[in-house]
Amino acid sequence: MTIQFQRSDASEPGIVIPAIGLVLHVRFPPSASDGAFSIIETINSPGSGPPRHRHREAEIFRVLEGRYLYEVDGRRFIAEVGDVVSIPGGAEHGFVNISDKPARQYILITPALDAAAFFTELGSVMATGIPDRAVLNRFGAKWEMEFLGPPLKPTDMPT
Repeated sequence: MTIQFQRSDASEPGIVIPAIGLVLHVRFPPSASDGAFSIIETINSPGSGPPRHRHREAEIFRVLEGRYLYEVDGRRFIAEVGDVVSIPGGAEHGFVNISDKPARQYILITPALDAAAFFTELGSVMATGIPDRAVLNRFGAKWEMEFLGPPLKPTDMPT
């Protein structure tokens, strides 16, 4: 792998998926690491997050703003600014922004995911809202991803 430098374009609007309250920016594409990893930045609206899912890629999340409730393989916990969450490939997971304003995190994905293509297609699938699991899993099959349930809610706090 060669060393790469990626300059962020602050004027770039990102990929927007209103159904899950997401604005996503690809900060380091797969091509910059010969497919070893990619990095995305997500901004999640209050009370929003993705449906529970699993995939082969491992992810390392770093919370930059706000608070999140995570669920990983049935275990729930809260992550705040500065916290790092490591989710191994194959683990069932989801998260939700439990702040009263947008929350933001950086996510390192390994091996790399073509996040621009994946999230652009997901946005099309979710153009009118979150479809049922069968529709999501037909989409997910192309990406070796399985959707397992609805998004977490802020009221799903750990006991």
